[in-house]
Amino acid sequence: MNTTPLSILVLYYSRHGATRKLAELIAQGVDSVPGAEARLRTVPPVSSVAEATAPGIPDQGSPYVDHDDLRECAGLALGSPTRFGNMAASMKYFLDGTATEWVNGTLSGKPAVVFASTGSLHGGQEATLLSMMIPLLHHGMMVMGLPYTHPELMNTASGGSPYGATHWAGVDGKRPVTEEERTLTIALGRRLAEAALKLQGSR
Repeated sequence: MNTTPLSILVLYYSRHGATRKLAELIAQGVDSVPGAEARLRTVPPVSSVAEATAPGIPDQGSPYVDHDDLRECAGLALGSPTRFGNMAASMKYFLDGTATEWVNGTLSGKPAVVFASTGSLHGGQEATLLSMMIPLLHHGMMVMGLPYTHPELMNTASGGSPYGATHWAGVDGKRPVTEEERTLTIALGRRLAEAALKLQGSR
């Protein structure tokens, strides 16, 4: 019997740390499920200077994602700050480079969730979540959200929606994660891990 835990990739981009906090909570939810293990990864920033390169290892936070992380994961949580109601360019740039995985169906049939943070209360949280779902659907992933069985969805202005977990970080990115946001984000990670284990068991 194989006792190796399923790898759940928690992939995010974070400029000021707010989205990274959500990623860590998603990972906490994943790790609370026996048989699943979170793998935290980030993407390097993009630059308008063509010669600019990112260091091989980030100064802080998670290691940079590698395409092997996509091949080895049993599920994916994708997170980004909001950029005018869309995912950040750094995340889009990475996803644009996954054509080989798309052709090979690497992610097809695997479960996925999305999460986001914004500087303003109505800064495009749901639009950003939807923008991240689109490439995942093209990859053939089984995209899941948060059901209203979580009562916190009815009691928070920014903690989440049926599309995924969100956090209102404030203009300076320093607003703390609320209890509702924390609960919903951990629940989303747990939901992803449970789905990955069920799908793995049915194959």
